[in-house]
Amino acid sequence: MAESSHRIVRAWLESLTTGVVELDRDWNAKVHPRFTLGAQCPSPAGLSADTGLMAACSYRYFVNGVGEMVFALTPEHGSEIDLTRDTLYVAGDFNGWQEAVGNEAWRLRPEKLDGEHVLIWRGAAARFLEPAGQRFKFVTGEYHWLSLPDDVPNGVRDRDGNMNRVIDPARTGRHLWRFSLAQPLDLAEALTVAWAGTSEATAEVGVPLVPGVFFHELKTDLPLGALVREDETVFRLFAPRARGVTLALRHAPGEQSEIQEFPLVRRPDADGSAGVWEVALGRNLHGWFYWYAVDGVRAGPGKFDPKMRVLDPYALATVHHDGPGVVLDRAWVGQGDRSFKTPAWHDLIIAEAHVRDLAANAPVKALPGERRGFTGLRKWVDSPDFYLYHLGVNCVELQPVQACDNVAAEDYHWGYMTNNYFAPESGYALVPEGASGVRELQELVAAFHRRGMAVLLDVVYNHVGVPAHLMFIDRLYYFEQDAAGNLANFSGCGNDLRARSAMSKRLIIESCVYLIEAFGVDGFRFDLAELIGADVLRDIEVALKRVKSDVILIAEPWSFRGHIAGALRDTGWASWNDGYRDFVRDYVRGGGTAERMEYFLRGSPWYFAKWPAQTVNYTESHDDRAWIDMITENENANGFMPTANDRRRTHLMAALLFMSLGIPMLAAGQDFLRSKHGVNNTYLRGDLNALDYRRLYRHLGTHAYFADWIAFRRSGTGRLLRHGARPSEGFFQFFRASGSPAFAVIYNADCSQGAERLLFAVNPTLGDVTIPVGAGVAGAVAGAWEQLADHERFFASEGHGAKLPVEPELFVSALGCALWLSNE
Repeated sequence: MAESSHRIVRAWLESLTTGVVELDRDWNAKVHPRFTLGAQCPSPAGLSADTGLMAACSYRYFVNGVGEMVFALTPEHGSEIDLTRDTLYVAGDFNGWQEAVGNEAWRLRPEKLDGEHVLIWRGAAARFLEPAGQRFKFVTGEYHWLSLPDDVPNGVRDRDGNMNRVIDPARTGRHLWRFSLAQPLDLAEALTVAWAGTSEATAEVGVPLVPGVFFHELKTDLPLGALVREDETVFRLFAPRARGVTLALRHAPGEQSEIQEFPLVRRPDADGSAGVWEVALGRNLHGWFYWYAVDGVRAGPGKFDPKMRVLDPYALATVHHDGPGVVLDRAWVGQGDRSFKTPAWHDLIIAEAHVRDLAANAPVKALPGERRGFTGLRKWVDSPDFYLYHLGVNCVELQPVQACDNVAAEDYHWGYMTNNYFAPESGYALVPEGASGVRELQELVAAFHRRGMAVLLDVVYNHVGVPAHLMFIDRLYYFEQDAAGNLANFSGCGNDLRARSAMSKRLIIESCVYLIEAFGVDGFRFDLAELIGADVLRDIEVALKRVKSDVILIAEPWSFRGHIAGALRDTGWASWNDGYRDFVRDYVRGGGTAERMEYFLRGSPWYFAKWPAQTVNYTESHDDRAWIDMITENENANGFMPTANDRRRTHLMAALLFMSLGIPMLAAGQDFLRSKHGVNNTYLRGDLNALDYRRLYRHLGTHAYFADWIAFRRSGTGRLLRHGARPSEGFFQFFRASGSPAFAVIYNADCSQGAERLLFAVNPTLGDVTIPVGAGVAGAVAGAWEQLADHERFFASEGHGAKLPVEPELFVSALGCALWLSNE
């Protein structure tokens, strides 16, 4: 019997009445296979073989009825390319991979497949089926290789760790069979697919029948969370596959307090709203404590645990990382500071910082509990000696402040394991059971604003911390996983949130809107944004700009899966520029080329950034070693006692950073050579991360050098470095030293932005160089160029000290740089 020699690999629903069964190989028998869906549907009403579209969506290839191999690319959620704009090629073992790019013979063409717009390549199938196991991938004309989704069925990793697709000659399209049902299935029940007509003794164990894309599009527009009204509190939760939801209430925190339980009732799935459970209690419960228990199928990859205390994803405050949530009246929460004008993106100078790192050793009077959180930092920001204010930055990017999974309040944590997206981190609050973190964070943001600093929050929407509360509401809906139910882990943190699910996206958007409205924040930096996807990021941008038109949006555009900076170039997102970071570290040590440095000075144009402020230029962040440890000449990457060359190279880096078009970002303490003693990952090391402000005075010259560069960049003349749009083609004029990475460049060389011009020269080598700039640049009039700075200092207008003349052969000393201004 044919059924006995074939195996069911997986099955999924396309709707509540249609689905697909996948076999381990093509079904070539004349009689159709027979399946059963168990008690809910012993025998599907309709069954048909794939016509190509299903294989195109999942395998990206099939063999059609006339013996052609068809490679097909379908539009999908999360795609990093635009099928109407980008030129796509199929590349693989059969055509030399990169040799396919630009070759019209391998270009995909637009067609319609089963009524869907797709890109297709077709040709004789034989060469692709023999030898077996040939790999392939899709690539743009700009050599951007399209990443594979988490649940790709024909993915294979090569020895370099790259994921490619593989062609299986035994699976050419007839291994996929679509079924239809007379009655819709109930998602709250355990669903399986097995062979029909076999005896109980020989029957194969059924495979799970999992919901498909339609399931992740289920949504509601109803307000969610604990909704306090004058004499009523409504509790509402989205849980589409739950069989039951119970609310647990306490009047006071602690195990000794009596628990009251109330069952929630599922609302009818109507009016575009599905999966909503709610209960209305006839009193104002502001200040009470609560959690949920969610029950459902208790077996399989999407199983439920009714004993788990689940923190409401819409809770506005929480006592601890595992709850309970605190019921808060939105009227009590109020609004954050609205008096501050967010700077234009191209005017930003960002300092990345951690709440505790800034406050721990701050020279202000504060109790130990205050130094651990928002209040201690607010006191430091209000101090006349506040470090970042005197450095001159106009924007602070705070590492995560949303509730995270640190166990005890005193435990140090970077905050990248988020448990709730609305609630401030309870460990940063003085009285978490009183939701004091809400007021404390509001006051902190307002304090930064009074200092003239915008506040960005680092937010983590790509994975969740422990316990993963969303996992216990609906694992299948909220998390990326493969056909076997294994969680995706391209975040490296154990799970990847399925941001494309409708209610995941709503949760992201509404929590960001809340942070803007309730706390007055100016924008966000999205951690590992590649996992969120370019299409979801576009939707987030549109939604947030409706609330705050000048919101600042920055992506960390990569993950362990891929990189989407290029895909974000047509959006309103900026991106952390890892290429800039890595290159400058090498360049100041004499590596790299002048040509590559020129690209970054121009603002990484076109592929990475269509407009200058789309690139966030940086050389140190919280991740990995500190800058000084990364470039030090000392052993063991320990820059705590930097060498003279370490210091000079740091000055070169600062000059390059502030002369580069784009948004410059520093890590707090980088300006006074902060060291983490060579330790690469310090996410739990508060002792190493806390800023030692005494070190500022040990390296006061370097701190002053950074502060002077910042002041210059923010000055009137500094406008030549701050661009809202790409400057003219003739704006830059570069000069290179033969055989050396040293160079010189004129900004505003074509005088398109007024009479002022800047001349900047850098030599990252250990030997002096001369750079031929010519007599025309040097000028016939003595004093045409006024030196503003060198590698040690900025010159005050009335100051003294030797200044370097601009000559046709421009001299730049070893590990040196210089900046001149001309008004002629």
